[in-house]
Amino acid sequence: MAQEKILVVEDDPHIRHILKFRLERVGYQVSTAENGQEGLDKVHEEMPDLVLLDVMMPVMDGREVCRRIKSQFNTSHIPIIMLTAKADIHDKVEGLGDGANDYLTKPYEPKELLLRVQNILHWSRAQRDASPLTGLPGNISIEQEASRRIAQERPFAFLYADIDNFKVVNDYYGYSRGDEAIRATAALLTETVRQFGNDDDFVGHIGGDDFVVMTTPDKADAVAERLKTEFDKRVSGFYNNVDLDRGYIEVLDRQGVLRRFPVMSLTVALVSTDALPVTHYAKLIDTVSELKRYGKAQSGSVVVRERRTE
Repeated sequence: MAQEKILVVEDDPHIRHILKFRLERVGYQVSTAENGQEGLDKVHEEMPDLVLLDVMMPVMDGREVCRRIKSQFNTSHIPIIMLTAKADIHDKVEGLGDGANDYLTKPYEPKELLLRVQNILHWSRAQRDASPLTGLPGNISIEQEASRRIAQERPFAFLYADIDNFKVVNDYYGYSRGDEAIRATAALLTETVRQFGNDDDFVGHIGGDDFVVMTTPDKADAVAERLKTEFDKRVSGFYNNVDLDRGYIEVLDRQGVLRRFPVMSLTVALVSTDALPVTHYAKLIDTVSELKRYGKAQSGSVVVRERRTE
């Protein structure tokens, strides 16, 4: 994983040096600026992952730098931690009102600073990766979570849920109906995991109509079966009565042939690493992809489980 870049904008050379030293020591890539204008220029040049920004500075103060960073579309996503000697609540509120993500009052504890930096960067990564439609973690977070669980060498279950016949609903009824179906499926997954899974289970949105759940092997079957049955109960809400009563949608294909597409269903591919140990994420994805192809060849909602062992 590439080093995350932090820009320290601080006019006090001693504080600037100390911050750079402490952040580099824990693995961050750090650049510095000694006034607000230089800091703003470096933000555009370097596009850092985080800015530590002093409030009281020459040329341009930190609040103005913060406002400008947050007002421009190409930099507005960059998180900012404001640093100030002022402890007054009014100053903190003003800084946060300008768009700062966090606030530290000098003198600050080094451990607190590093923890706040770590937390803001974690939040920022999650925000960038999250699906804008569902708010669920995306591909990067899914791979990281699966790889973390593999590295721990503790068995876990990986469920890949894919909506069958979704594209035709999207095309036939329009994108807004398709978006409703995706959001409803995301809600079903999180609700099901909350009811039948564990507190530290993971739900992710790969994209489109594909989702992932990671849970413990003892919970996997209950989660998968609940997803299948509850999806079938709720799917009627996305069809007009005429289409629902006959059980399919009729659509002309590119050759002008009228084709029938069944009501949406859910294929859940389930791999449990206590039965089939995996050592890397690519093998896990290959296995569930093969299972998913098998499941989608069947009619209706299904749960397909990996039966092989090694």
